[in-house]
Amino acid sequence: MSPTPALPFRFKPDTSAASPLYLQLAQALSKAIAEGLYQADEALPSERVLAEALQVSRVTARNAIERLVEQGLIIRKRGSGNYIAPRLEQPLTRLSGFSEELHQRGFIPGSRWLSRGFATAAPDEQLSLELKSGERVARLERLRLADTTVMAYELSVLPASVLPDPEAVSASLYSHLGTHGHAPVRALQHIRALNTDAKLAGLLEVPTGAAVLYITRVGYAASGKAVELTHSYCRSDYYDFVAEMRRE
Repeated sequence: MSPTPALPFRFKPDTSAASPLYLQLAQALSKAIAEGLYQADEALPSERVLAEALQVSRVTARNAIERLVEQGLIIRKRGSGNYIAPRLEQPLTRLSGFSEELHQRGFIPGSRWLSRGFATAAPDEQLSLELKSGERVARLERLRLADTTVMAYELSVLPASVLPDPEAVSASLYSHLGTHGHAPVRALQHIRALNTDAKLAGLLEVPTGAAVLYITRVGYAASGKAVELTHSYCRSDYYDFVAEMRRE
């Protein structure tokens, strides 16, 4: 019989604690994930391995893993095992693009393009981007990926004068805009929850009716001109938005 592999964290049950053993183990695993002892998309040890290495029952290990699945920290892949979920914690006080945030957290950002082209601005787009009736806009529609995991569906709309060649955008929209002197320096962002319809659920690879975070952002250049309207539908199991608040 092969020896049980060592784990990158220690677990010592607190027999005097009121919380059950499986919750203590779930908290220890959650802490190990937060500290980077397990990386995104890395396979978690099986229930058997966890149980043997930590000297707990398989029921305790199974319940601890199930708890982390419910919290979105672990993904079950049928026939393959349990994997650490990629997770993006995005501060609400800093203006940055999707690619920049992922790079800073050690992920490889990617896009799966659905469409790129021009259209006449819709009424709500005219209002948000301060356009005249009939003006053309560039539309960028894509899925945003962390490594190979779909994190969000995104539709960006920009004045044609700001983005005259949508096909020129490769990965980072903000990087492209910065190169051409149109980078947003501030933005107004609205966030609310909604449930997916069948089409959106298929794009995000979640069940129909699953809750997602719907984010609308209007970005402004240094001149004060609105240069970007982006609608993002983010998987709530992968996204955390963090804001620090102070009491005066």
